[in-house]
Amino acid sequence: MSISGEYFDDLFANSDDPWAFRTRWYEHRKRDLTLAMLPRQRYARAFEPGCANGELSLRLAQRCDALLCMDMNARAVTLARERLSAHPHVEVLGGCLPQDWPAGAFDLVVISEWAYYLTPEAFAEIIERVRESLTPDGTVLACHWLHPIEGCPMDGRDVHQVLARHLAMERTIRHEERDFLLEVWSKDPRGIDLAEAVL
Repeated sequence: MSISGEYFDDLFANSDDPWAFRTRWYEHRKRDLTLAMLPRQRYARAFEPGCANGELSLRLAQRCDALLCMDMNARAVTLARERLSAHPHVEVLGGCLPQDWPAGAFDLVVISEWAYYLTPEAFAEIIERVRESLTPDGTVLACHWLHPIEGCPMDGRDVHQVLARHLAMERTIRHEERDFLLEVWSKDPRGIDLAEAVL
């Protein structure tokens, strides 16, 4: 069984930053690595489900012409909207996947630190939506904590195995440390795009 929404309600009831995304050096460094792993300098339209309070979203906004963020927790949505209010090209929605998967195509989908809250079967449904919505040159970036989390149906390594099995795309980048795994899958056979984006 996937973890219920009440779990996240409790977390955000006690803190605007329950995982210390803003303050921990570990999180700052991991965001830097995440952004460095993106194979293109610029993306036309990206989707970040599970955006929490918008800390990674703020960095992604600098690399995207349009960014759609989503979270199932109402407090997280409010916090992310406040954090991203200066960026009119960013939209933050409340929703639960897979049923609230947004319309349209994305050339980047970021799955960061939430898929282990789901069962493998529920996550496989979401991956199918990812595949259906990716552009012909689309990219999927995933980053997850590797240690067991009490009550979670999967750990980070399980998550990435399910992704690799169901995405059926080429994994172009892999970075593993003791604490987390960061991988990129791409439909673009070039891997890293060496063209400079016009900013």
